[in-house]
Amino acid sequence: MTRSFSFILPVVIVVISACSQTAPDNFVFLKGGAFTNTKSGYYGKNITIPDLYIGRYEVTQKEWREVMGNDPSVFKGDDLPVESVSWYDCIEYCNKRSTKEQLTPYYLINKKIKDPNNTNERDTIKWNVAINATANGYRLPTEAEWEYAADGGGMSRSYTYSGSDQLDTIAWYWQNAGDKYLTGFWSWPMLVKNNNKTKPVGSKLPNEAGLFDMSGNVREWCWDELEGSGKARIWRGGGWIGADFCCASTFRAGHDANGKGPDQGFRVCRNIQ
Repeated sequence: MTRSFSFILPVVIVVISACSQTAPDNFVFLKGGAFTNTKSGYYGKNITIPDLYIGRYEVTQKEWREVMGNDPSVFKGDDLPVESVSWYDCIEYCNKRSTKEQLTPYYLINKKIKDPNNTNERDTIKWNVAINATANGYRLPTEAEWEYAADGGGMSRSYTYSGSDQLDTIAWYWQNAGDKYLTGFWSWPMLVKNNNKTKPVGSKLPNEAGLFDMSGNVREWCWDELEGSGKARIWRGGGWIGADFCCASTFRAGHDANGKGPDQGFRVCRNIQ
């Protein structure tokens, strides 16, 4: 009996330790693993996501100002997601926030040397960016990490959207992000007339992992390149402008790394050391 107990005890300690990770404020500890959402293109593949901390909310304008000292957003409000930020803006924010909080910056950014592999003619910035994979600082999620988190991680219930099959309960998108609920066909003049815009983060229901707005409000930058694009970068999640199909956890698209828009924001994550 004593021998059996001594064997089981370390296992119990490991399980308790894994379940009791204390995440930083406004972050969620996301237990890693394989994809369990049967709708995901990653499902059934030999892909495993590591444990990580990921922002409970999209980065807000208040958080952005505290680090960057400015606010590029079209729609102003402390609790609104920051928007009109490029991919380059976001990785610079990550490094500056890391330094401010005495963490090791994740990105190695060389602004003086153009990235020779960036052939995107619309991208006039072309910073040379590498990573320090062992750093504990802030970073953008990879595309796979983003989808795993949007699915609810290992708690996924295989919803189409992040947290539900009922989009209006968990997302701000073109039909519900204005003065009244829109129907019919999407049109930009109709969105303008309806005062469509971003909404305070966390004002819809969360997904299974306790993450908000991953299917709406603003589109979110990921680290990854869009294949065949000359180094455009992936964005995930729908936005207040976008259609319902853009809000599906599996939907993926790209944008020039220097591109900006009033529906383009991000959330950050951190490695667990």
